[in-house]
Amino acid sequence: MRLVRTDSLGPIALVELEGGRANAMSLEFLTRLQALAAEVLASDASAVVLTGYQRFFSAGLDLPSLLGLERDALRSFMLGWQQAMLAWFDLPLPVVAALNGHAIAGGCVLGLMADVRVMVDGGAKIGLSEAQLGIGLPSVVTEALRLVVPPAALPALALEGRLVTPTEALALGLVDAVAPADEVVPQALARARVLGAQPRLATGHIKTQLRRAAREAIARESGFEGWLDTWFSAPAQRLLSEAVARLKK
Repeated sequence: MRLVRTDSLGPIALVELEGGRANAMSLEFLTRLQALAAEVLASDASAVVLTGYQRFFSAGLDLPSLLGLERDALRSFMLGWQQAMLAWFDLPLPVVAALNGHAIAGGCVLGLMADVRVMVDGGAKIGLSEAQLGIGLPSVVTEALRLVVPPAALPALALEGRLVTPTEALALGLVDAVAPADEVVPQALARARVLGAQPRLATGHIKTQLRRAAREAIARESGFEGWLDTWFSAPAQRLLSEAVARLKK
């Protein structure tokens, strides 16, 4: 995982995520992800593009490493996960997600932290599959989702946990553009250049204003207790165990 500067496009930062198989979100991955947000914030970048590697943006949480955790340990992990997500949500400069491949569950959430999403055309899927695993959605997810998609799209994405194609995601408002594989990052950089042309202080203030209600709602949820109840329920433990078994094949 690294921060790449692309001076040919002006002061735009390009962050490339390559943190293991499918960019699954382990503790190590999240620690580095949060550190990269801090690096961008400390730089003179006027905007940032966030992308993955090969055909993966991120497949979400590293389920095999989480399934056996006790409640307190999982709560601690999830608080760290939320902190890493909010580090990108709170960045006071434009963030464009170049979704170069699958963006599933936590990977979709990371995409939601951005201001604009450009997704690869083809076989990639995006969505919040948590409902299909019997687990709920923390407020950091639901509030970010409400900022991005219209109310009519919420049942399919949140309640059904449907994974959709890039074209379907575009129709639902989950992504802003669809592009061929070799054009995803260039189009994201071009969009970042336009957004980054505005003064950084003004952009930061506007983002804070637009996201204030969502941020306040997220702050009111503490400890992930309701979410943890769903995770440790019997149906979720069965479905999660089956999912982990499939991943290990």
